[in-house]
Amino acid sequence: MSKLTDVPKRILIGRALRSDRLAETLLPKRIALPIFASDPLSSVAYAPGEVLLVLSVAGVSAYSFSPWIAVAVVVLMFTVVASYRQNVHAYPSGGGDYEVATTNLGPKAGLTVASALLVDYVLTVAVSIASGVENLGSAVPFVVEHKTLSAIVIIVLLTLMNLRGVRESGKLFAIPTYVFVAGVFIMIAWGAVRGLVLGDTMRAPTAGYTIHPEQGGLAGFALIFLLLRAFSSGCAALTGVEAISNGVPAFRKPKSKNAATTLALMGGLAVTMFCGIITLAMTTHVKMAENPATDLLSNGRPIGSGYTQNPVISQVAEAVFGKGSFLFVVLAAATALVLFLAANTAYNGFPLLGSILAQDRYLPRQLHTRGDRLAFSNGIVLLAGAATVLVYLYGADSTRLIQLYIVGVFVSFTLSQTGMVRHWNRHLLTEKDPAERRRMHRSRAINAFGAFFTGLVLAVVLLTKFTHGAWVALLGMVVFFVTMTAIRRHYDRVADEIAAEDTPDDDAVRPSRVHSLVLVSRVHKPTLRALNYAKLMRSDTLEAVSVDVDQADTRALRDEWERRGIEVPLKVLASPYREITRPITDYVKSLRRESPRDAVSVYIPEYVVGHWYEHLLHNQSALRLKGRLLFTPGVMVTSVPWQLDSSEAAKKRARKRAEWNAPGAVRRGPVAQPKKEKKEKKEKNEQQERAAVRK
Repeated sequence: MSKLTDVPKRILIGRALRSDRLAETLLPKRIALPIFASDPLSSVAYAPGEVLLVLSVAGVSAYSFSPWIAVAVVVLMFTVVASYRQNVHAYPSGGGDYEVATTNLGPKAGLTVASALLVDYVLTVAVSIASGVENLGSAVPFVVEHKTLSAIVIIVLLTLMNLRGVRESGKLFAIPTYVFVAGVFIMIAWGAVRGLVLGDTMRAPTAGYTIHPEQGGLAGFALIFLLLRAFSSGCAALTGVEAISNGVPAFRKPKSKNAATTLALMGGLAVTMFCGIITLAMTTHVKMAENPATDLLSNGRPIGSGYTQNPVISQVAEAVFGKGSFLFVVLAAATALVLFLAANTAYNGFPLLGSILAQDRYLPRQLHTRGDRLAFSNGIVLLAGAATVLVYLYGADSTRLIQLYIVGVFVSFTLSQTGMVRHWNRHLLTEKDPAERRRMHRSRAINAFGAFFTGLVLAVVLLTKFTHGAWVALLGMVVFFVTMTAIRRHYDRVADEIAAEDTPDDDAVRPSRVHSLVLVSRVHKPTLRALNYAKLMRSDTLEAVSVDVDQADTRALRDEWERRGIEVPLKVLASPYREITRPITDYVKSLRRESPRDAVSVYIPEYVVGHWYEHLLHNQSALRLKGRLLFTPGVMVTSVPWQLDSSEAAKKRARKRAEWNAPGAVRRGPVAQPKKEKKEKKEKNEQQERAAVRK
């Protein structure tokens, strides 16, 4: 079965890579930009349209506020980029906002940031894919007719690309991202030449329409609320900025410098494209409406349900290049493709953050391990599954999904920048060098302004979007927070329960002579019990076996082994591809080949748990090993159980269920048997006892 599944796996994701080739997967800036910045760069394809959609509620006259909203978004973008440049220099380990908040504000703040980012990454995939499907659907009717199915198929394809590895997926994504950026800049430049130099009149396909305002004559607080809502929608252009700070370890050396440079380049490109598209949309008189069938009017009449409202960038491209022209087609194709690939920002951020959280015991440990292609495969698959569920539930409708968007990212922005202010305050207490103190004061001022501005935007987003769907994102954050807290509590409880005592106890007492292979990962009570049990079997040899998946963990295991003076020899098996099952099975088979008539006994320590969900957190490697070793001739597999406290609770529940009887199922007294039946039963029992004695 392993061979049957290995062939398609290799075809889909490629040949497995050795652990020592991890450095070869590090990214230069030209590849890191499309990988980590594809989300903020591609958001200019829909962020201007979201601004105009909100303003259309008050009619065309409200469009005059769009340049000022664009200026506010630009100031916010520069503030966030400048703030995150401080982050990548101060915290280059890849924890990003989570590490900053945890270190400076405490574990609960860090977990809040992590929950917000995980939700935002899932929404990034869902929104980007849904928006890309809608852009592609204007040219391919089949995609519109089967929008949800098309979105799910694209998620599967992106998942397979990312399972092939970060560097390889980056090469696939670089070309369309750069084509999109180049296409937008050419459109802005040619539009400026036509309008300012040649004096041409450029008109969007909706320029002749008028808008029926849903709420005309807005003034005072109502107008301010509308402008704030439009600003919060335009802030979608900032999603994904934090991904670079989370992905610093993926950059080539010098990592922090390259990450900061990529941040600055991304900010400059996104701001220029966003402002250029907004300006051209005003120049070409683009009209957008939240309900185009009824609110867009042609010659005073509603345009009808048969009308398909194209995105702002498509309308501007048609006005500048001409409908059906070569550059129009290229930009339209690149826009649809880059929106699909924008989800790649989440495909890199979510698994990396999941790995860090798993290392801190907030998520299952399986998310911390790298797959065959040195990518965090489990995290990639988990992200794809969550995004697929969301796309299915919302019918791949970007208008509905985008209302859930950007709440999480501004929660992380605000807490991260607040944490950076405390970071600089702490370092200023000990720093004596005047030049270094000036630099720290400047950095603190940048982060303080960033914390204030992003906190203000967060309040605006919550105020204007809560009833439009933002509450779903907040609910998702709460679910993630509670789940991760419960997982950490479970892991901590188990760690305390199985921790080996420094003083000798019943688990460390040496019994009689024994031999076998005892599989170990670290020195704790289950390991010591398995060693002691194996000694009692009086085998010819006894050996402890571990697999070198992580050099730091292996080194710690050797040190602890020597410190405790455990007399059982410890053998460490090399695993260049980070596998556990194959090295052990190969070693067992080699022992069988050397002595075919001998038997090999393998002892595997296992946890006995009392809840179904605890099985997801433990014993996964043991199950795979037993599945392979049980089919190897001449090999005996013994599970050495260690009962956790939760198993005792499960036994009590089972005992209560066994003792419980439904009402009326038990009679008030025993049923009297006839004397003849009692005598026959007694004689039968005596005959059985005599037969047993003779045997």
